[in-house]
Amino acid sequence: MKTPRNPTTVHAPIGGYAHQIEVSAPLRWLVISGQIGMQPDGTLPDDPLEQFEIALENISRNLQAASMGIQDLVKLNIYLVGPVDTARRRQASARWLGGHQPCTTLVYVAALATPNIKVEIEAWACV
Repeated sequence: MKTPRNPTTVHAPIGGYAHQIEVSAPLRWLVISGQIGMQPDGTLPDDPLEQFEIALENISRNLQAASMGIQDLVKLNIYLVGPVDTARRRQASARWLGGHQPCTTLVYVAALATPNIKVEIEAWACV
């Protein structure tokens, strides 16, 4: 069982996430390595927002391969290099999450695995 909470003793979330999710009972866990904005054919767009959206789709594909869905996500760690339009990124996240609010951390970093990778997202899910 997954129970999301936003304690009243902590500020309200500033985006589409929960401050905490308690996981109880026997569950099956899935840990997804950092997904980048690379298409299955190996292409990597220059646009960071497009990379962000593809990285989310890659997480969806990993979830599907494990017979899980977006609603099973409990944690996202998002790593960005340089500016990514905040409003458009939040809209893309909200669209993809469809109202689901996993715990989320967003970090701006100096670099990722190669200079052309601008986004990496890792995920935890359980069912």
